[in-house]
Amino acid sequence: MEKQEQAKPVRGQNLLEWYEALISAALVLVLIFSFFFRIIQVDGSSMVPTLVNGDKLIVWGAGYEPQRGDVVIVDSYTSYGKPLVKRVIAKGGDTISIDYEAGTVTVNGEVLQEDYIAAPTHLGYDVEFPYTVPEGTVFVMGDNRNESLDSRSSYVGCIDERDILGKVLLCFMPFTDFGVVK
Repeated sequence: MEKQEQAKPVRGQNLLEWYEALISAALVLVLIFSFFFRIIQVDGSSMVPTLVNGDKLIVWGAGYEPQRGDVVIVDSYTSYGKPLVKRVIAKGGDTISIDYEAGTVTVNGEVLQEDYIAAPTHLGYDVEFPYTVPEGTVFVMGDNRNESLDSRSSYVGCIDERDILGKVLLCFMPFTDFGVVK
């Protein structure tokens, strides 16, 4: 009986396999973050207390369809020139009304229970209410209503659903703010 000779390992083979594994993992991460997730940084104070300036967010974009109450990212190629972080208040076909004296927002006749806002909504812009949101668009507002430029202004207006990059899932930095965004 002949003994089978064992192949001698080639010097550096393990290192080469290790590099291949790292490159494969990096490629998978790039693909995942290109097609499914994005990382966005909050710029400004319009979403306080939910999000603060400098927070880093993970955003889900693949197949996302905006829903009332979602915190979303609006694409930067729009007229404002940078990504906007806002909350969807109403969708196409909804009628929205804001009572600036009482500080309340009403959608389709129901006053929203907004425990996420910094203060009641007393700041108004040039959009007249009641207002019906055009189909294919969403009406967005910041949670810091009295410091937010949003759909209440004709400068921002309603956002085309195609301009929404996705829903904010998670704040991951700084670690003190780590958590799911609601």
